[in-house]
Amino acid sequence: MQSIFTMKALAFNLNLILLILVNFSIGWAGQSPTQVKVGSKTFTESVILGEIVAQLARSEGAKVDHLRQLGGTRVLWSALLKGDIDLYPEYTGTITQEILADRNISDEETLKKVLAEKNILMSRTLGFNDNYAIGMNEDVADKLGITKISDLRKHPELRFGFTNEFMDRGDGWPSLRKTYNLPQKDVRGLDHDLAYRGIGSGSIDVIDLYSTDAEIRYYNLLVLEDDLKHFPEYNAVLLYRSDLREQGPEVLKAISELEGRISEATMTQMNAKVKLDGVPESVVASKFLKENLSITSQPLEDTFITRLIHNTLDHLFLVAVSLTAAILLSIPLGIWSHKNERIGQVILGIVGIIQTIPSLALLVFMIPLLGIGSAPAIVALFLYSLLPIVRNTYTGLHDIPLHIRESAEALGLSSWARLRLVELPMASRSILAGIKTSAVINVGTATLGALIGAGGYGQPILTGIRLDNIRLILEGAIPAAALALLVQGLFDLLELILVPKGLRLKGE
Repeated sequence: MQSIFTMKALAFNLNLILLILVNFSIGWAGQSPTQVKVGSKTFTESVILGEIVAQLARSEGAKVDHLRQLGGTRVLWSALLKGDIDLYPEYTGTITQEILADRNISDEETLKKVLAEKNILMSRTLGFNDNYAIGMNEDVADKLGITKISDLRKHPELRFGFTNEFMDRGDGWPSLRKTYNLPQKDVRGLDHDLAYRGIGSGSIDVIDLYSTDAEIRYYNLLVLEDDLKHFPEYNAVLLYRSDLREQGPEVLKAISELEGRISEATMTQMNAKVKLDGVPESVVASKFLKENLSITSQPLEDTFITRLIHNTLDHLFLVAVSLTAAILLSIPLGIWSHKNERIGQVILGIVGIIQTIPSLALLVFMIPLLGIGSAPAIVALFLYSLLPIVRNTYTGLHDIPLHIRESAEALGLSSWARLRLVELPMASRSILAGIKTSAVINVGTATLGALIGAGGYGQPILTGIRLDNIRLILEGAIPAAALALLVQGLFDLLELILVPKGLRLKGE
């Protein structure tokens, strides 16, 4: 009887302990912070808005990762659809004329309905309209008698410099040219911030603007009247995934406080603080939240040393993983190309074609498959690293003198033994030269990974270009160059170990 009582007591205690553990785990899960990924485009206003949203979400206890200056509209939109980011600032005109151009949307209700079909929701306007516009130097415009876009038709000699995205958008240059029947032929695509410098130096005459750009006043530009009403309204909004309503309702509630709170004058002033006065976006965002929403937030600003360490680790990771994978595949492909000439021509042709694809295009192609971040950057870098190693492996084996191959065969060595003991050692110098070439290319190309959220030395370079800050550009460019030299030096040392001494003496 006592034994039964003891067993029941033990069972009761075990159930009690289990109940406590379950409740504890549920409580712990409930206390875990909401994870939110905020994205922003490569221009200053988007970064500021992204930072405001990020700090608002942090004020509600959310764990926020702000993926700054990811790229253009398509990059952010694809990332939002895939769930790589949860929300980002956008403009209604861009949504209707670029993202959903095929749907012919004419009103906000239809727009919200179409977005909801893709599990994307849209906030109400943040309070300002950042229109696309066309501008030129005020003195030049006055001299030529130009006040509206249609006046440009009389001056085919004018040089146009538009942002790369504007060159291909549904509401960009192709449709603008058609609407106004513009005759200009000297039209080039370039970075938005570089366009301002170009018009300031006189190398271009006409550029596209955002109506809240601080540079309009700084460069004394005239905003031309859109007399044929080509551009739609670009009300600033936030696009976010529908599942954020369940995952972070408190975050959405806080973010909704931004609706209608940012005037065009306020946004222009914040842009000027960053672009002209050099104030960090996080500080500008923090000041806005304190003055307009009475929210005190702590701007997250890294020091030069912490940024350098973080960027170096990111860059090394991209280069090390992609280059190692390329070496492991390229050398066997090079050997196969040598052993079978017909297959070899196919292999060399394929890796050669891959090398001709523009690096930025290849990165963007990877986004629908792998999302944003390090994964697509590593795959793109891996593909770019193949050609030099494959070709040099093939060439090194192909150029081994015939009498040496015949001597190895006469000794009765098997095909594998000949490859391992004779052919690869003879080709080792050529193979290492291909690896060194790939490594240097890899280090340089990896800077573009910052455009899709992969980090690395490209991050300060992009920020420096956007803010016209040479110090930030050098903060990424100098370490990247130093890393390329270091990698080349390491492979030079490796050559002393792997390449037979006789071959090294012959080559010297």
